[in-house]
Amino acid sequence: MQCPKCSYNGSRVVDSRPADDNRAIRRRRECEKCGFRFTTFERIEVAPLLVIKKNGAREEFNREKILRGLVRSAEKRPVSMDQMEQVVERVENRVRQKGDNEVSTNLIGEYVMEELVNLDEIAYIRFASVYRQFKDMSVFLKELQEIIDKEKHD
Repeated sequence: MQCPKCSYNGSRVVDSRPADDNRAIRRRRECEKCGFRFTTFERIEVAPLLVIKKNGAREEFNREKILRGLVRSAEKRPVSMDQMEQVVERVENRVRQKGDNEVSTNLIGEYVMEELVNLDEIAYIRFASVYRQFKDMSVFLKELQEIIDKEKHD
């Protein structure tokens, strides 16, 4: 495994434990050259999942893209990287449980927002503002009002 810091191609496993309800193994590794510690995941390879983008183009599902969007949305918010990775895991599981080889970005975005609204409302609004491409303030205010109404009923 190549070290992300110095690119040396040798590391040792420091710790291994199950992850994602025993569907993956999380390994803590240490570079044999510089001592940098990093985490890797070992998973069963599953059938490719294609994402249908808004313009009709298809590309392979990439969980890192979802995670990047979450990280941007949750910037300076009390949301841990672990929580964001769990959101990505749950979203991917929901998508794969549908059993289709293709899924729309709309469905993925909706699943992410369903997770975020319960995790952090500000991160949810940030994600929704990019995902839903709010055209004006009235659409944004409508989204905020829905959150406020939901809180009143909980």
